[in-house]
Amino acid sequence: MANTMKVALVAADREVWSGEATMVSARTVDGDIGIMANHTPIMSVLDAGQVDVRTVDDGHWVAAVNGGFLSVAHNEVRLLCEHAEISFESNYEEAKRLLDERVAAQESNEG
Repeated sequence: MANTMKVALVAADREVWSGEATMVSARTVDGDIGIMANHTPIMSVLDAGQVDVRTVDDGHWVAAVNGGFLSVAHNEVRLLCEHAEISFESNYEEAKRLLDERVAAQESNEG
């Protein structure tokens, strides 16, 4: 499809989600960004917060991330984070709760 792009949300320990999307919204340290197909190539630092993705089947999901990097090139969006959790119900609070639990569990295993 001409109006879609490949998107991958990757945490340090796993690929959280990958697939086709029509739009990605995220917060970078320079401000909010919206990405659609054929976006100009960029690389930016993600701020901790919410990522919104509109999938090709008119679906929508949100993720909570704790920062990371965003790259866009050749109709591919890559979001690389140490930790990320997703909510397919588009519920950011749920995704944030899951993220906090994952970070806390990892920290207790390291200590």
